[in-house]
Amino acid sequence: MGDPKKIRKKYQTPRHPWQKARIEEEGSLLKEYGTKNKKEIWKMQSKLRDFSDRAKRLIAAKTPQAEKEKKELLLKLQSMGLISLEAGLDGVLSLTLRDIMERRLETLIYKKNLARSMKQARQFIVHGHVMVGDKKINSPSYIVSIKEEGLIRFTSKSKLNDPEHPERVMISESAAKKKAKKMEERKQLENRRGRDKRSFSRQPRRDAKKSQAAEKTEKPKKEEKGNKQ
Repeated sequence: MGDPKKIRKKYQTPRHPWQKARIEEEGSLLKEYGTKNKKEIWKMQSKLRDFSDRAKRLIAAKTPQAEKEKKELLLKLQSMGLISLEAGLDGVLSLTLRDIMERRLETLIYKKNLARSMKQARQFIVHGHVMVGDKKINSPSYIVSIKEEGLIRFTSKSKLNDPEHPERVMISESAAKKKAKKMEERKQLENRRGRDKRSFSRQPRRDAKKSQAAEKTEKPKKEEKGNKQ
């Protein structure tokens, strides 16, 4: 039968355990993307590090094999939706952790208004309610490609597949509230910008009036001085 394969870690832990900036950033990512623990963040960080290491190596190499590997890497990242079609290896090096976190199945389910929160999206995936194409996916960290993004749905056997399900109704109501809130925020921003423009346009006039008033007050003073002399 042979020796069993040794199970190895698929991620790297931070080199230093107590770095305030890193700990704070990981805490904000935990809240924003609803991950179970920091291990999931480290897995995404390791993937990102692997992409950047490969890009650095390929930038330095000038062989035909390197050109082939470069095309394969760019096609892979383009299909994952991490870089644009026009991007090169410099675009790979500019990728951030948030870019890859945005392509997780958990994030996309929440953004498609199939769940009220990241935690609920995670619950739906782990409980086997979600399909991507013809595959049932139970991993929230599954990286969704551009082709698969439009194929995310609830399974046919899931009760959540019914649009009239109470939870689906609540999700649609919360999505409508979020949309209305965003519209209000946009209006407030536009109003603030309009006020700033008005105040900026009025400022030169005020300055001109002040300078004219100062000139008028200075002229009589000069005349008085001349008369005294």
